[in-house]
Amino acid sequence: MNILVRMKLAYNKLTHSKHSYELRYWKERFTKEGNRLNNDFYAKLMLSIADEKDDAFLKDKIVGDFGCGPRGSLVWAKSARIRIGIDVLAQRYIECFPSEHLGHDMIYVASTEASIPVPTAFCDVVYSVNSLDHVKHLRPMCEEIRRILKPGGEIIGSFNLNHAPERAEPQTISESILKDTLFKGYEIIYWWISAPGPVDDLYQPLFSRQFKDPGRGEAYLWARARKPLA
Repeated sequence: MNILVRMKLAYNKLTHSKHSYELRYWKERFTKEGNRLNNDFYAKLMLSIADEKDDAFLKDKIVGDFGCGPRGSLVWAKSARIRIGIDVLAQRYIECFPSEHLGHDMIYVASTEASIPVPTAFCDVVYSVNSLDHVKHLRPMCEEIRRILKPGGEIIGSFNLNHAPERAEPQTISESILKDTLFKGYEIIYWWISAPGPVDDLYQPLFSRQFKDPGRGEAYLWARARKPLA
């Protein structure tokens, strides 16, 4: 067996292990939440990240959420024309939690870490909330997110910065990495950084707009940026 084959087998084993761990997490949440997956909190969270009061900014737009998970992260975006949940495990989520997806009124798309099966320049807005640190190969994934976004479209996201790699989160992300990948050449609308809030309310700085200097420690970045028209 040559070195390339061994490397591919090792990567496949690692990826399978990571996905199994993530799926187990969601099964545990499903049980703990009474055989359902709560999604009531998404409106407050995702509107706060977008710095919007309601979903009117998405009226008649196509909105995607990369790394959406199985909860129905876009159920609140009633004014959107199309709502797309994008996740490597999308098909597995539907298999494991079939009753959950019936009420989401979303299209779920199973991506890989190299390709998102969505047409080029299709989405007006793409969200990414605590998902990029779950990606093994960051640069090609960022290029895919950028590809599916229309010129003039916006990326809106929450990103974990400076976190040590973990089993399900192998990527350590920094400001400089994001500016050189996902946001390269984009118009930054806002760029908010803060140390996390209390353990029971990690996003408290976002909701209060009272950001705390993280120094060199772990932090959250909340950002919104626009893709150039040309």
